[in-house]
Amino acid sequence: MIEKNDFQGSTNKYDVVAPFQNDPFVGHLSTPITTSNITKSYLSLLPAYKVGLSPLLRGINIGCVHGYFLLGPFVKLGPLRDSEVANFIGFVSTISLIIILTTALLIYGYVRFSENETPKKVDFLSSKGWYQFTSGFIVGGFGGASVGYVLLRFFHL
Repeated sequence: MIEKNDFQGSTNKYDVVAPFQNDPFVGHLSTPITTSNITKSYLSLLPAYKVGLSPLLRGINIGCVHGYFLLGPFVKLGPLRDSEVANFIGFVSTISLIIILTTALLIYGYVRFSENETPKKVDFLSSKGWYQFTSGFIVGGFGGASVGYVLLRFFHL
């Protein structure tokens, strides 16, 4: 059996892909993309990782973006794309998908987080924080899809 101390990692400074912190048992590879400061800065600006946002605001932000951008494919690529009701059917389809995604988030939160835990603060990755995130996601998803529908309805190009 291979022990952690038995690993003689490659010390060549020109290796592009190497085990993270020279530990092959971590399950993550360090590449120029995954360890660059640009990648870390980009990921820290995403709503899921942004410091200082409550779980509810994270959910609203992510849901709004999903609702707004999911409307387009349903309107332009749906089976009724050439009819007069394409925008409305796309809106209903987007709302339906947001409900399905919210159900998946609820199921994940129920399975992943225990109700018995007592966090010191409301964290994004706790049961209370996850349910707040899910509530924000559905509200933001409905809001984003509604804004997109109103824009399509009144600013038809």
